Amino acid sequence: MSASNGGGPCGACKFLRRKCINGCVFAPYFDSDQGTAHFAAVHKVFGASNASKLLLRIPAHKRLDAVVTLCYEAESRIRDPVYGCVGHIFTLQQQVVNLQAELAFVQARLATLHRLPPPHSQSPSPTNHHSSSDLGSTSDLQSNSNSAMHFDPLHPHPIPTELTSFLNSLDGDLEAGTVQVLAREIISRYLPGVRFRPSSPN
Repeated sequence: MSASNGGGPCGACKFLRRKCINGCVFAPYFDSDQGTAHFAAVHKVFGASNASKLLLRIPAHKRLDAVVTLCYEAESRIRDPVYGCVGHIFTLQQQVVNLQAELAFVQARLATLHRLPPPHSQSPSPTNHHSSSDLGSTSDLQSNSNSAMHFDPLHPHPIPTELTSFLNSLDGDLEAGTVQVLAREIISRYLPGVRFRPSSPN
């Protein structure tokens, strides 16, 4: 809203189709372009005479606020004939209440998160570490494997030195009947992993 252009009527006088005189109370606030539509709403709701009397009773430095209020209330009443600007104000108040409730919920949520204990450090991965029992069982398996290799009759076994000496001392002094008995005794003593097959009948 601004003063009317020089020489032309203001928006109020243009709407009322009258000559805009010098000192028109509407001229500083309703221009000839957009002021006509605003004054049409004010005239429809309040009337031009009532709006003029109201502005004349208000000090000049407060008239602009009064004109803005009149236009707002008049346009709101046209959009909502029952509640007018009160309906719009009520809607804004409801938005404020909803935003305040949402803000309180977010603040309570943040306070709850601040009270939570810090997360614990991650436990070591079981694939990277082995327990002593696992290591013990692994060593037992390796020991058993080595033992099986040691007593496997399919693998040749080194003859102990004491066995060689014992056999050399008996060379030429044994009879054929006692050779097998002596061989069994020697092998069972020095080569416990070897198993004898039963002798075939003659």
